[in-house]
Amino acid sequence: MTIGVVVFPGSNCDRDVRWATEGCLEVPTRFLWHEERDLSGLDAVIIPGGFSYGDYLRCGAIARFAPILQEVAAFVERGGRVLGICNGFQVLTEMGLLPGALTRNEKLHFVCEDTPLQVSPGRCQWLKGYADGETIHLPIAHGEGRYQVDPGQLQQLEDSGCVVFRYQANPNGSVGAVAGLTNPAGTVLGLMPHPERACDPATGGIDGRRLLASLLG
Repeated sequence: MTIGVVVFPGSNCDRDVRWATEGCLEVPTRFLWHEERDLSGLDAVIIPGGFSYGDYLRCGAIARFAPILQEVAAFVERGGRVLGICNGFQVLTEMGLLPGALTRNEKLHFVCEDTPLQVSPGRCQWLKGYADGETIHLPIAHGEGRYQVDPGQLQQLEDSGCVVFRYQANPNGSVGAVAGLTNPAGTVLGLMPHPERACDPATGGIDGRRLLASLLG
């Protein structure tokens, strides 16, 4: 089992992710520079949080053209598992691997706090360790985390079990209180909260540990 963590100019959670996977869970992890094209030997790819390319134009809009993400898209086509956290979720929507868009928070303020989430794992391969309806707490830290999609598509996502995380106290005005989505195959997961910041007991809660530990199953 080996995990790859994509690193863009502006990524700032790549080392947090690596500590969570390699330091806490002892899963071999390697960084993938945005200009690389080699995903050989990887079992999963994580696109971390931060400000890829300075969030110019809009979050994730430039990163989607990075050479490494062309390989990530092909990796998904082959059934590979991909996790996008915060800016990584924004990148996944820009790539079209997940529907919708992440926009400015409803009150236009950056939010940084622990938040309660309701989990609906469905077929998502990243959420095997969670019970349906379970409440967990993960930290959030974003200024553009308000999920937007048209009502008809939101209903389709709900009906197909693709809405896997919901905010219990919607901090950013996301439609349907959506905090995280999976694709229909359950192999791609995007979420705004940070599970990698809830893995080490030294930093607080460990509710994110099962999400990343599911890679071992």
